[in-house]
Amino acid sequence: MTSVAEKTRELIVETALRLFKERGFEATTMRAIAAEAGVSVGNAYYYFSSKEQMVQAYYDRAQAAHEAASRELLERERSFAGRLGGVLRAWVRISEPYHEFAVKFFKYAAEPSNPLSPFSADSAPARESAIAIYREVVRGSAERMDEEVRAELPELLWLLSMGVVLFWVHDTSPGCARTYRLIDRVVPLVDRLVGLSHLPGIRGIARDVIELVHELRT
Repeated sequence: MTSVAEKTRELIVETALRLFKERGFEATTMRAIAAEAGVSVGNAYYYFSSKEQMVQAYYDRAQAAHEAASRELLERERSFAGRLGGVLRAWVRISEPYHEFAVKFFKYAAEPSNPLSPFSADSAPARESAIAIYREVVRGSAERMDEEVRAELPELLWLLSMGVVLFWVHDTSPGCARTYRLIDRVVPLVDRLVGLSHLPGIRGIARDVIELVHELRT
């Protein structure tokens, strides 16, 4: 894709996000997005076949930004808690400009049948990229942990991050301070559980949790 095409595509996405925030997702038409972006309707459809595809483009872009924001931390930090906490905090930081949009948009993403749900088939690329970050969190950690837990942990951490996202959406504190406090409280608990996962008694509980997640996922 040429640089001109990339700029046009980004312009359309930014315009769509602004209009979704100002007018609502349902009330915003492709024609309105094209007009505000200064492109023809046909040109808008050339890049995106639907409004949902524009939001998926935002998901992909946000995920790339999260990876970039986490890279330096993951290269230098070796403790599991430091890596997990840093990655979660990085997500809140890079998502802050879109908080108002997320608040208004969340009701669509929360619908299980909606293609914009983070659990949908349409969201699979962004979801897999997100899980890959948590796979890196685990892979680079110096902490000892049960091998089965190590294999399953990235997806479990992604599910944890979805809980943080839900809290963040409803967080009205200045600078989302309550979300940062939640991360600071939850990460040490997860760190303790993971650190104990190789012990015989805890190992059985951890595997029960993994089996439960598998059952709920199918």
